[in-house]
Formats: sequence, C-alpha cells, structure tokens
Amino acid sequence: MTPIPRTLIADDQTDVLEALRLLLKGEGYEIDAATSPEGVLEKLKSRDCDVLLMDLNYARDTTSGEEGLSLLSRIRAFDPTLPVVVMTAWGTMDLAVATLRLGVGDFVQKPWDNSQLLKTLRTQIEHGRSLRRMQRSSAERDRDFREASEIQRAFLPDEIPQVRGYDIAGTWQPSRLVGGDYYDVIKFDEGRAALCIGDVVGKGIPAALLMSNLQAAVRTTSSGSLEPRELCNSVNNLISRNIVIGKFISFFYCLLQADRRMLSYTNAGHCPPMLLHADGTLDRLRTGGAVFGAFPDWQYEQQAVQLEKGDLLVLFTDGITEARNANGEEFGEERLARSIANNAHLTATAHQAEMLKTVSAFSGGEFQDDVTLLVMSVGE
Repeated sequence: MTPIPRTLIADDQTDVLEALRLLLKGEGYEIDAATSPEGVLEKLKSRDCDVLLMDLNYARDTTSGEEGLSLLSRIRAFDPTLPVVVMTAWGTMDLAVATLRLGVGDFVQKPWDNSQLLKTLRTQIEHGRSLRRMQRSSAERDRDFREASEIQRAFLPDEIPQVRGYDIAGTWQPSRLVGGDYYDVIKFDEGRAALCIGDVVGKGIPAALLMSNLQAAVRTTSSGSLEPRELCNSVNNLISRNIVIGKFISFFYCLLQADRRMLSYTNAGHCPPMLLHADGTLDRLRTGGAVFGAFPDWQYEQQAVQLEKGDLLVLFTDGITEARNANGEEFGEERLARSIANNAHLTATAHQAEMLKTVSAFSGGEFQDDVTLLVMSVGE
C-alpha cells in the first residue's frame, strides 16, 4: 500500500493555511502546519514529511522573499532530499530561479489552481520518495562494501611471520574498498615457510569473493612437505570447479627452505617475480603453467633457485607495473627493476615503502588497479 503522504504547510496567513488544509485533507493527505521559519525547522526536526509547501514571505518580510530564501538554505543543510514547493503572490522570474538554485522542486503562484497544485505535489512526493530510496540503497551498499573490506583485510596477515636469517614485508592497497589481490606468508616451522601472491581478474565484490576462495584453498592445502607444483595442481582443480566461465586467477607460490637457502616455486600465469642477486644480476621466476580456472587438470612445473646473502625477492601484482602517469604511460617492468636495484641496500619494509612511493609519484597518487607487494631479503 502507498503510505499516506505527510505534508508540511508553511504560511503566516491563517486563511491560506485553512484553505490548503481542507484541500489536501480531502485528498487523503496528512497535514501539519507552521507559521514562521523557526516553526518550519522545528516541525521538520520533530518528524519526517514527504513534501514541504511553503510561502516565501513572512511577517518580517512581505515582498522580497529573502526570508523564505534564507529558510530554504537552512532546510537544504538539514535535509537535502526533502521535496519543496514554494508559493508566493509576489513571484518574479528572478525569484523563481533563486529558489530553484536552492533545490526547490517547483514554483506555484497565488492564487493557485487546485488541480495543478495537487498534480505538482504528487509529482514532488514521488520524486522525493524515489530519491530517498536511492539514498538508502546507496548507504546500504556503502555499508556492505565497508563490511566486505573489513572481512577481506582479516584474510590477510595481521603481522608478517619472520624466518631467521630473512626479512619479509608485505602490503596490500585495493583500488576500491575491496579488491581481487591476495598475498600470504605461511610459516610451517622455523626452517620452512611459503610466500604466495595472487590476482583475481576483475574488481569489487565478485573479485573479493574469488580471492577469499583462493585464500581458503591455499591455507587448507599447503604444508611444509608439499611441493609448490603439487599445491598448484590441487588448488587449480578446486578453483576450477567453483569459478564462473571467463574468470581466472593468476598465482605464484614458493616454498622457502631457510637453512639450505633454497627456494622452490611454481608460477600460475602471474607477473614473474623479480629476484635480484647480490652480484646485480636479475632473474624472473616464470616456470609453472596456466592461470587458475582455465584448465582444471593442468599439471604444473616447478623450479628451485639457490639464494645467497644479499639477494632480494620481489613479488608484485600488475597494479604496480600498469600504474599510469598523466600521459597514459605505464610504470612498466623496467622502471620496477631499476627501483629494486636502486634500493637493494634497504630492509624489506623500507624497500617496499620506497617502491610504493616511487610508483605513487609516477602515477600522481592514482592507482588504476589493486596494488600488492611482497618483499623478502636474504640476510646472514
């Protein structure tokens, strides 16, 4: 059922108030009335109404409409969604334009035509109700996104686990409240840990849902004795059964054997991480196979890399390399490699911060995609 329209009438002439009250009551309206600007504000603060039908001239100002314009400004500051229809016997085109600039829905001149006035009120009431529904829906969406963001952040490590002899730092910066990037550091024991990073195609809530699915699959499947290729085989098979057509996830997983300084990895279609050696050479960790979700039975390959003191491993998502400047130029992998080399002497945390600073300066602080970094340096 359509709710009874609640109308506030504002006029300092009792005969006008009574005539409007009789007209609107006969049409099924619920009526309230005020005879001064302060009275209007008090009524609006005490209860909601669907439309305000108000005069522009009151006892202190009988011709210019300035008192009414001032009231309109105060109403708009209090409730920007309230439909307002103004009435005056002293209306001019300039005054009508002034009221419209203050958000008035329509302008009616005294003496009014009953049928036209009723039509105007019905139009404004429906418009106001539609606007408020949209506002409520927007507020609900914002609340849902904030809650989803809090849940997603809970999936990521609150504190990066550290392995003796190594320094590890990670960061995640979504382009929206939620995103499709993922990283994790899983410490199995004092000698073994896994580092992984992923990027779900798309943005927003759908990407965040896929990311949570990936996180759960990796956490439940991984172990210190499971080879990276075996983990990727299992996770890909699981993801492929639950993913919709056209969606996929790029993923990189590596297993660190700390005492041997051995890193075994598999790359499932992800941006190849950069491994900067202490002697200045740079390796790209590419070995692996297809992205998750494309081929359920894909058998992944893996490779082992010997680490040395002073080596630096950087895992990243394409939000870093595809960040654009004002000319549309991408930051790119060459700039990323130079940044890694220039800051190789820093700790993992400082290196990560400096890299984000460099990319942000290049792009003017605007990132078109989620940005995720995972940095590990090899110490003593």
